[in-house]
Amino acid sequence: MTWQDDQARRDELYRDPYPLYDRARRAEGLTYVAEFDAWLVARDRDVREVLLRAEDFSSANALLPDIPISEAALGVLPRGFGPRPTVVSSDGAAHRRHRAPLNRGLSAGRVAALVPYARTCANELVDRFAADGSAELVAAYARQLPGMVVGRLIGLDPADVPAAVHGGYRAEELLFRPMSPEGQVAAAEDVVALQHLLDGYVRDRRAHPRDDMCSAMVAALAPGDDELTLEQRHELVTSLQNLLIAGFLTTSALIATMLLHLLADRRQWRTLRADPSLAPAAVEEAVRHDTAIQAFRRITTRPVTLAGTELPAGAAVLVAYGSGNRDEDRYERPGEFDITRPGNRQHLAFGYGTHGCPGSQLAREQLRLTLDLFVRRMPELRLDADRPRPRMRPTLIHRSPQDLYVTW
Repeated sequence: MTWQDDQARRDELYRDPYPLYDRARRAEGLTYVAEFDAWLVARDRDVREVLLRAEDFSSANALLPDIPISEAALGVLPRGFGPRPTVVSSDGAAHRRHRAPLNRGLSAGRVAALVPYARTCANELVDRFAADGSAELVAAYARQLPGMVVGRLIGLDPADVPAAVHGGYRAEELLFRPMSPEGQVAAAEDVVALQHLLDGYVRDRRAHPRDDMCSAMVAALAPGDDELTLEQRHELVTSLQNLLIAGFLTTSALIATMLLHLLADRRQWRTLRADPSLAPAAVEEAVRHDTAIQAFRRITTRPVTLAGTELPAGAAVLVAYGSGNRDEDRYERPGEFDITRPGNRQHLAFGYGTHGCPGSQLAREQLRLTLDLFVRRMPELRLDADRPRPRMRPTLIHRSPQDLYVTW
């Protein structure tokens, strides 16, 4: 069996993992899934237990690639920076060190200060296609707004944002999507270009600090005034790249998926249109029902027992937030999308415990203003009936429709 065959089986599960989740929640103990080479943690209570036991379930393998990288691409990547542990893939004191500047930079006050800029950007994006009567919203809106916002947060020049976003998507493709060796080389070159772009910002902020996240991360991860060492630059570029990609990929996916489910069920769209104050509840239900980050890997640091299953040290587990969010023991009618669902904010879409997403409030703000914007400016928005139903991208990391054709 080749890795291509394995990937084809994984892709089927990635596009619709929910039947597997349903079976795993009903099974005794944990379910081993060969396609993931990991034990699937599917029930809400078990997901929460793993996330609260970071000393037993390490995040070191959180972003393990699906795809073997070719020798040719591996020859390109050393021209850039990293890899180094980041907030996603570290534990204990190292995790706290990486997370501290993110918590400060994504505080409630700083997020609130970004919202007017995000709203302006959103309106400008819609202005570009509002008169056309139709659009493909993934490319025209969902993939653009979060990049503009996280670029502002980091302190990127707006002119550099498109290249940064492109490099981020190419990094995801390189690690998680099958490509030819030539395609991998091209993607690796784009990733290296992104890393050198970020390195320029890192070195500039060391010399000329500003009130932005890049400056804050330089000060936190490389304290002092001396010229940055090469190792410090490696760590800072890796951490900034992680922040950038996490900041726009996840939110872009959530925007597209949220709009898909609202428009696929006209009752939900009409309910929201009649009562726009339901936008916050609609956001919570959208991210619960079909969250972008379906699962992250963890690895056991010692022999442990979880849900009655004994695991040795070094066992890989796949912690399925998307499954916990449809757990029948926590939610009534968990498979239904219902924006009037009460008490739906206690989901796992933004993680839980020490690794809970520090950017969750910024993501929520972008999702809310997106709903406010489209309900107000395009109340007759609907899926394009002449197009097939959008197909989900084959990934558990940033689950979203591949495209979203709409009319109004």
